[in-house]
Amino acid sequence: MSWFKRKDKKINQSEKKSIPDGLWEKCPSCTEIIYRPELEKNRMVCHHCKHHFRVSPQVYLELILDHGSANRLFTNLQSKDFLKFKTGKKYTNQLKEAKIKTGEQEAIRIYQGSINELPVILGIMNFKFIGGSMGSVVGEAVSRAVKRADELSLPFILVCASGGARMQEGAISLMQLAKTSAHLAKFAKNGGLYIPILTDPTTGGVTASFGMLGDVILAEPGALIGFAGPRVIKQTIGQDLPKGFQRSEFLMEKGFIDHIVPRSEMKQKLSQLVHILKNEKA
Repeated sequence: MSWFKRKDKKINQSEKKSIPDGLWEKCPSCTEIIYRPELEKNRMVCHHCKHHFRVSPQVYLELILDHGSANRLFTNLQSKDFLKFKTGKKYTNQLKEAKIKTGEQEAIRIYQGSINELPVILGIMNFKFIGGSMGSVVGEAVSRAVKRADELSLPFILVCASGGARMQEGAISLMQLAKTSAHLAKFAKNGGLYIPILTDPTTGGVTASFGMLGDVILAEPGALIGFAGPRVIKQTIGQDLPKGFQRSEFLMEKGFIDHIVPRSEMKQKLSQLVHILKNEKA
């Protein structure tokens, strides 16, 4: 008995067709395999379990502000290596790599624009820029944004995404907690409206300062929100943590946040809040 072989019959064997990289995404929540173009159409939200993937600042910009209304502010701010910090790599090299990777100068963007024709100041943090860490530039940008909102009597909205203070700047980064909090306190005293949006993840010094100082605190579904991470807390207290600990749903139940807003509803919710609360504060 002879076995049939393609080479015996001189049949050409074409190479296996490979699937191009980046066409499919696996949902980390439900493990569903999703066609990426469809995922992007759905604003990077899983159609099966509604898991919200992390997205770039550009996605939030297009999602929140009216088309053509965005005017970017404070683009000349750049971090400096005050401490000549060096560990695995120099801080200056980390900054260079982050700028190349993201195409950004820092971990935050500030815009003046409108939401359904209501003028606002909008800040958007970028987790891909050294973990969205808060150094001198992030603190200064937030402070300037608050001052601009105060001068123009505009609401300030900030999309938060951060791993905390930037250790490469030492105490200078920690000073940003007090600096931004002081500016927000003055803004609130003058009747300003501030709405932070906590996305996955919002942790460390950002949570301990401007992340939790809003008049109304919004969060995306399933976002990790806290000061220290759950693994660190578990090791510290030596106990198992409750199910869903430090996720936005858990924090809303405990009263730390006011509303959980799906990405598809974010613009409308912000528009409603600005329309109602701005008039009340006026």
